Amino acid sequence: MNIDRIREMEGYLNECSAATRDLTAQLQRTDALAEKMTKLFSYYGSEAWYEDREGEIPGNIPAGVLSEDLVYDEITAVRDAAFHMLELAADILKNRV
Repeated sequence: MNIDRIREMEGYLNECSAATRDLTAQLQRTDALAEKMTKLFSYYGSEAWYEDREGEIPGNIPAGVLSEDLVYDEITAVRDAAFHMLELAADILKNRV
């Protein structure tokens, strides 16, 4: 019996369990936003988006959604995260289960 190894593995178990709970919660949160995400990404660059960019927006109205960078950056970030999830999932299924 190796107590040091047991302690080390117990620490790994606790870290992995916490990370899995956090990941599951974030996936559920993202899944719940899927419809909104689709609407946002469809809005970006659409005729409605161009119409909404015309004229002057009152200073008290947040309008980052009308910028060319913020929504594009979000689309890119979501895709990067999706690819990361795919790579991680493939690695887990191939090597660890």
